[in-house]
Amino acid sequence: MLLIFVFLLSILLGIELITKVPSQLHTPLMSGSNAISGITIVGALLALNHLENDLLSTIIGTAAVIFATINVVGGYVVTNRMLAMFKKKGENKQ
Repeated sequence: MLLIFVFLLSILLGIELITKVPSQLHTPLMSGSNAISGITIVGALLALNHLENDLLSTIIGTAAVIFATINVVGGYVVTNRMLAMFKKKGENKQ
């Protein structure tokens, strides 16, 4: 019951914080969330390698790895696009 309460509280707190972030901070926050998602990938891989090898744990661990990987890749794509907006028009796009 305590874990459900903490989970719901973190959802509400996250929504409240994200709605109050100015647009200038989205790129640094995206980079930070990419680092956190990278940690999520490592944690999910460790969870997959846990001693209990039942089907449900494997499915949930695999889904966690897939979703965290999508989040990391999408975050870097968005960050790259936002940083490209600040480049001068004559600079090379890499």
